[in-house]
Amino acid sequence: MQAWRVHRNGEPGEVMRLEETDRPTPGDGQVLVEVRAANVNFPDALLCRGQYQVRPPLPFTPGVEVCGTTEDGRRVLATPALPHGGFADCVVADEAALLPAPDALDDAEAAALHVGYQTGWFGLHRRAHLQPGETLLVHAAAGGVGSAAVQLGKAAGAKVIGVVGGPDKAAVARELGCDLVIDRRSEDIVAAVKEATGGRGADVVYDPVGGDAYTKSTKCVAFEGRILVVGFASGVIPTAALNHALVKNYSVLGLHWGLYNTKDPAAVRACHEELTKLAEQGIVKPLISERVAMADAADAVQRVADGTSTGRIVVLPGRAR
Repeated sequence: MQAWRVHRNGEPGEVMRLEETDRPTPGDGQVLVEVRAANVNFPDALLCRGQYQVRPPLPFTPGVEVCGTTEDGRRVLATPALPHGGFADCVVADEAALLPAPDALDDAEAAALHVGYQTGWFGLHRRAHLQPGETLLVHAAAGGVGSAAVQLGKAAGAKVIGVVGGPDKAAVARELGCDLVIDRRSEDIVAAVKEATGGRGADVVYDPVGGDAYTKSTKCVAFEGRILVVGFASGVIPTAALNHALVKNYSVLGLHWGLYNTKDPAAVRACHEELTKLAEQGIVKPLISERVAMADAADAVQRVADGTSTGRIVVLPGRAR
């Protein structure tokens, strides 16, 4: 079979190599899954760089979520067991963690409903307890993680403010349903948020960026607001000033969705059922900006790493789906 493999750490476009390799062999409690679509995520770039919280042994195949078919014919969503990641013809995955692929979504859309939307749902509902009528500020609103948070925020009845970089991404954020879009390259985020909220600020901030985005969030978060930290796409991990959180009376919440797979798998399945219902009703629909062939996977991961993409890029092994 074909698989993209990383033999040394570095930038995805430099270290990912498409190779012929043997199919992985399932271990106890695992199943073989034929990949129908593999979603590109920022963690794939971090894996290539050796900067992710999980560091699989070299060589490994990146790709943290797929839609595929089991040997007994089930269409499923899976988190591949590294080092055999999703940018391959086949993966192995834990049987207990498989989720049924929603019938309302095609393979590419289904692959993108998994990690990003689960992160958004757990972050907004389980951690930040977003309420109808509250204001949600989403950084990188046109990206894969941000676009999921925008849709889930609107589904929860929140007023959503999206922060993006550039007019093209601003147009995407508006199409997603943001009530207000702020272009961080030409507008003052703090002033715009305060103006839009009558000086109150954002009740919940969804931050997959870190760095300067986090700093600005602390300046426009509301009384009893919640800043939800879900990643550091900027490459800069901010240091929280706890005295500032005390004086302004806001909370800083962390979310590592992967922990729920081991500590509360029932909650993951319940979340998937809710997301499936929202997809069936047309309330959420993953934004797929590109569907690329297997040969273009390394370029796709590099573009996600560089922050030049919008929505989700999905790799389709074999025929287009």
